[in-house]
Amino acid sequence: MHPSKARNHPTTCTPQCAPDAHGDPAMLLECGREQRLVGDVLHRLGQGAGSVLTLTGRPGHAQNALVRWGACRARHHGLRVLRAQATPTERDLRHGVVLQLLAPLDGDDGRTLDALIGHDGPPPLPGIADVLRCAGAAPTLLVVEDVQWLDPASHTWLQTLLGHFGPHLPLAALASSCGGTGAFDAADDAAGPAHRDAVPARHVVVPPLTDRGVAATVRAYCGTPGDEEFVAALTSATAGNPAVLRDVLRQFTGLGHRADAAHLPQLHALTAGVVGDHTVRALDGLPPEVNAVLRALAVCGDLLDFTRVHALAGARSLSQDRIRTLLSNVGLTVSVGDKVHIRFPASKARVIEDMPAAERADLYGRAAALAHGAGVNDEDVAHLLLRSPPLGAPWVVPLLRRGFVAALRREDHQRACACLSRALQEPLAPDERSRLTLELAAAEAVARPDAGDRRLRELVRSAPPPDEVPPTGAGLGVRAIDLGLARGNSEWARSTAGEALPDAGPADREELVALFWLAAVRDDDAPMIPVVPPLPDRPSPPAQAGARAWQLATAGEDADKARKLARIALTGDPGECLMMPRLAACAALFATDDHDEAVHGLDEMLGTARRAHLRSLAARILNLRARLHLCAARLDAAERDLDGAERALPPASWHPRALPNLIATRILVSVEAGRPDRARQLAAAPVPAGGEEGVWWPSLLFARARLAAVDGDWAEALRLSLESGRRLLRRQWVNPALLSWRPLAAEASVETGDPAEARRLRDEELALADRWGTASARGAARLWTRGLFADDRDQAVRRSHEATALLRDSPARLAYLWSRLYQAGAEAALGDAAAAARSVEEVSRTVAALPTSRLATTARALTAPAAPHQASAVPRTTVVPPGWRALTEAERRTVLLAARGHGNRQIAEQLAVSRRTVELRLSNAYRKLQIGGRKELYRLLEALEGPIADAC
Repeated sequence: MHPSKARNHPTTCTPQCAPDAHGDPAMLLECGREQRLVGDVLHRLGQGAGSVLTLTGRPGHAQNALVRWGACRARHHGLRVLRAQATPTERDLRHGVVLQLLAPLDGDDGRTLDALIGHDGPPPLPGIADVLRCAGAAPTLLVVEDVQWLDPASHTWLQTLLGHFGPHLPLAALASSCGGTGAFDAADDAAGPAHRDAVPARHVVVPPLTDRGVAATVRAYCGTPGDEEFVAALTSATAGNPAVLRDVLRQFTGLGHRADAAHLPQLHALTAGVVGDHTVRALDGLPPEVNAVLRALAVCGDLLDFTRVHALAGARSLSQDRIRTLLSNVGLTVSVGDKVHIRFPASKARVIEDMPAAERADLYGRAAALAHGAGVNDEDVAHLLLRSPPLGAPWVVPLLRRGFVAALRREDHQRACACLSRALQEPLAPDERSRLTLELAAAEAVARPDAGDRRLRELVRSAPPPDEVPPTGAGLGVRAIDLGLARGNSEWARSTAGEALPDAGPADREELVALFWLAAVRDDDAPMIPVVPPLPDRPSPPAQAGARAWQLATAGEDADKARKLARIALTGDPGECLMMPRLAACAALFATDDHDEAVHGLDEMLGTARRAHLRSLAARILNLRARLHLCAARLDAAERDLDGAERALPPASWHPRALPNLIATRILVSVEAGRPDRARQLAAAPVPAGGEEGVWWPSLLFARARLAAVDGDWAEALRLSLESGRRLLRRQWVNPALLSWRPLAAEASVETGDPAEARRLRDEELALADRWGTASARGAARLWTRGLFADDRDQAVRRSHEATALLRDSPARLAYLWSRLYQAGAEAALGDAAAAARSVEEVSRTVAALPTSRLATTARALTAPAAPHQASAVPRTTVVPPGWRALTEAERRTVLLAARGHGNRQIAEQLAVSRRTVELRLSNAYRKLQIGGRKELYRLLEALEGPIADAC
């Protein structure tokens, strides 16, 4: 071709051309060194001397942009440019790159190209002479991009051409490569330039962007500087790769996001997608064995050394070193010791996602077997097994069970359920399958309770026939019903037990009857068909004894018989018995004042439940034990058990019929602990649909009523307490030892102007407590009903003393301490200040560790200094003045201090409030008490016998 034709070729660039082919100046950030090297090649070429420069780096670095920039500058300076780009798709096209290079030189006849295509022999190759001749006529630059994808014939042709480079031939080569070796990048190659010393050949690695370069790119794309945290996160996520960085920022700014830390979640999401796309492009053209190894690395490269990964992939034709080099050159992996890791998590995820599902599962299975044989830890092998098909190997199920236990220990319930679900996919004996299914249902009570309930139903339906059930011990179907009842699904447990009874064997029949009657809590239950036999009056099987003891306790009948039956229920190994009848037996012992036995039984059950990972049962046990601690005035222990109950089974996982029991206990403990705000928050929280249908709903109504009374809302307290009692009576739960709602309703009736109803409720409470006969029930009934009426002064004093005597040796320590405070008032009214002080001192000493509790607050109020004109610091009568219970706790404390002669400033200092707050509280109190000022307040409070704040 004539030189003049070459200079006027239409590919010539104008001075306004962009720095790279894409017109993106950000692609050449921090490339000053490489640009100087390219400029040096062009300068030498312009001086008639040749050179070779290969720019390499990871995919997406600026090597391609740099050679395009060099080609553009060469054209601008009048140099001939022969340009080609190798691609993976044309790697099998013979002489594909050479054809691109020679096309501008072949003229119209195409004879050189035809000769090249038809050439199969050794060099000299057609076209080389044309290039050398054109270079002699005009300085010529050969530009080849992505030489790692050269087809073999083009590689040979270019190596042959390099052998003709000389010091006086104006022919230079500029090439880019993604990490691999190609035709231009080996200055020491035997086929390199013939005049090695006079024709310099350099190989330069283009590095990623630094933090400063990333910051400059952010500023270029976003228009504003990115904050330091954003730039650091972007650098880490993209490894400073300019191409990845560019694509991420284009999408990021296109969505209108700002380059700040608040948008890091959006940045990470976009980066993962872009990195995945670049990974897929980098894989194009890699040999199949390299792809197979990369997939194996994605599955287990973090667990196994590269030799095992190579064997797992089945790579045979390529050596380990060659595959490692290829993967590293394209920027997909990094080597750490004998292991090779995929560089980006998004790349690993994309490689795995692009595998066919069956192939992926098979690879995970083979990787799990290899990792287990290599001694990899159980957790990592379980991770592989969770994604593999059934292997049938004897080690799989035990390993998954160990993974299940480990996951439960770290509170990872989703992982625990996944381990057991995967274990159930393995070939199993029927009894082992049923046992694992029961364990899985218990674990699902926390993570996905609805799924756990469905699994229990399936377990009951698939229970073996009676002739296959062992002669001793409950069958798995019965245990499934027991577990469902533990979570609170009483309606399902009742109907399922009744339906299973006709087909049950002798070993299960007694337990099914017990579970049926424990779960039969609805007052409108339709008769079962077939009819379920009633519990015997004095059953001997432990499960039936526990259910019967609870029946007697709820009905308030024969405490001695209930105690004996409860003890029968607690015989035997807890691990071999049904748990809900034992829990019912412990609740019955609570009602019979046998608290030590109840706590011992609960502790045994709790250990069993924890060893068997029965979280719903553990939560129910801890909730009942918290009730015992509350009764015994161990408020800190009660709160610890409630916290433990919620850790074992979060409130969202409780069955709606059982959750009110937990909330009720929380409210009552919070009220006694002096945390009314927490109690109000719990009382106002919505309960899931279905909660009102359970047996524990009256308990929550009572707790809300108790809180309403503390807040002085007596109309609400009356409504809630009567509704609680109505629901209990419809179920024939009459025992005041379980829920003492009548005294609260009676007090609210007095406050709302219905003394007749209050007398009826008081008398009924006393009669039922005496019928049950325990010291706690009788003492509490006298304590909470004393002093309701002004004409009952003598009986109020007598009942106060009776309550203290009855409660002194009972386990109801909380009620006893309140009785001592009430007795202090009575003793002061009789002029025995020393005895009153001893009563208050006993309470203060007991609750010293709980300074914020209602008991401690009331005891401190009683020991406050009295005014000189007061005969005693303790009120003198149990008659409650009208309007007193309408006062808030804060108003009561303020009124008591004012009545004892403290000025507003002193009151403000003691209560840590402003004087204005004290004035407002006193004004509200005078209005509620219907008095005019402090003189009337003194006379009013002199008529009181005991502290009023504890009346609820």
